[in-house]
Amino acid sequence: MTAGAKPRHKGWRYRANVALRILAGTAGTYLVAALAAAMLARILPMSRAEAVTTGTMIAFAIAPGVVVWAFLARGPWRALAGVGIAALALGGVAWLAGAPV
Repeated sequence: MTAGAKPRHKGWRYRANVALRILAGTAGTYLVAALAAAMLARILPMSRAEAVTTGTMIAFAIAPGVVVWAFLARGPWRALAGVGIAALALGGVAWLAGAPV
């Protein structure tokens, strides 16, 4: 910083942008990873214990991708929408896979 220059303070919009991305990157990651594990546990063609273990391991691999998406999306609302759409899709498939035929 040069002599005599005042520090530049970030406005409330910047803080709200970061807060929404943190929300999408934390709660959204947990939601998507849990739904991915549930969906995979229901659709994988193996024993129940193996399907749950495999689904959980894959969900741990999905979680960093959701965090990266939350912070690379063009805007905070797009980040929340992307996480929400992924959660709805995974939840829908898990629900359909568990429905009796």
